[in-house]
Amino acid sequence: MTSVIICAAGKGTRAGFADNKVLHEMGGLPVLSWSLSAFSAAGADEIIVACSAEDEMRIKALLAPFPAARTLLGGATRGASVYNALREAKGDIVLVHDAARPFVSQRIIRECIAGVREHGSAVCALPASDTVVLAADGSVFSVPARETAFLVQTPQGFYTDKLLAAYEKARAEGLSFTDESGVYAHYIAPPHLFAGERENRKLTYAEDFLPAERVGFGVDTHAFGAERDYVTLAGVKIPHESGLVAHSDGDVVCHALMDALLSAAGLDDIGHHFPDTDEQFRGTDSMELLRKVVLMLSRAGYCAKNASISVLAEKPRLAPYIAQMKENLAGALGVPQNAVGIAAGTNERLGYVGEGKGITVYATVLLMPVKKQE
Repeated sequence: MTSVIICAAGKGTRAGFADNKVLHEMGGLPVLSWSLSAFSAAGADEIIVACSAEDEMRIKALLAPFPAARTLLGGATRGASVYNALREAKGDIVLVHDAARPFVSQRIIRECIAGVREHGSAVCALPASDTVVLAADGSVFSVPARETAFLVQTPQGFYTDKLLAAYEKARAEGLSFTDESGVYAHYIAPPHLFAGERENRKLTYAEDFLPAERVGFGVDTHAFGAERDYVTLAGVKIPHESGLVAHSDGDVVCHALMDALLSAAGLDDIGHHFPDTDEQFRGTDSMELLRKVVLMLSRAGYCAKNASISVLAEKPRLAPYIAQMKENLAGALGVPQNAVGIAAGTNERLGYVGEGKGITVYATVLLMPVKKQE
């Protein structure tokens, strides 16, 4: 039988939150719910969530979909919380996990349990990729060999009776440890390490809670027929026998890109923000509108990472102008020019594009999170 102890009694002070960080949402669910789902899916026989009295009611409400889960009041420290839970755990094997590590995988959980059965202990860890130093008062006093340094994660698995015995000895001697591997190593034996994952990161600071990267798609079409001798695409005026019909300057590339950006951020489309019934936008420069959209994204907590644009036009020929189009868009988005791709093609003389009646543009973008601009 396997018991899981999820440590959720913290306050989230380093994240700057007024309440427990594991109750904050990420990906549409509270952080704690992701760990509950992972261990439930792995078939845990018992899940004990060590929490504070002030959070207990909110956490109990999250446990409804998980019949194996229950709450238990934690202590003033992580060690005290784990000790309280160990005394109640029914399984012969126990896995201790940080609630603030919501991305734990099924592979890690399986290998943790298997590691306990084979070695008596199993601690999830990653080899250090940077040099690790030991320091005090701002001065380095030791530099361990990098190949011997590891970054410890959770879950950490042990036989329940062994870990409980180690904690009882620590309490008797008045010693405290930052995690289970430390107390186990001090009183029982060197714990066995197994491979962790970089995705199994701990949410500690406010920036760790920023939304994930998001993909957006936009499409726009304009017909020829305006009495101009050029078309405007990505801010570049390209000679042509007529312009594109539009309330603004008809920059179909910018319009498709703006819709892709707005949709990725979950914002209303360009028709909402820049309606063609509003005279202030008549003949307006769409590059200026694009820069306004970039500002909207910044306020929503996103910025562009890259953009891919496909222009379908039987005419005019765009190849001589693509470099300038990329430069303009990259400048407006605040990305390197190699983060903007523009492909131009015909429609093999099929449909309205092939008949030379208009231009259609498809745009795909990737947004990444940033701190919201106030």
